[in-house]
Amino acid sequence: MTDDKNEIEKLIDNMISSGDDLVGNLKDILPDSLAESVAMFHESNVSNLKKIRAFLNK
Repeated sequence: MTDDKNEIEKLIDNMISSGDDLVGNLKDILPDSLAESVAMFHESNVSNLKKIRAFLNK
């Protein structure tokens, strides 16, 4: 089970960093209003992913 937790945590870290990269790139090409919406959506996803990680570490 520990190996599964490590793999899930790696996946979560990858999802967060990939999302950061995507949002950064989209901010360059989208209008400010859309870029802000994408950033807020990503922040919500990051928050949920961190909750999943915390649940796994209980």
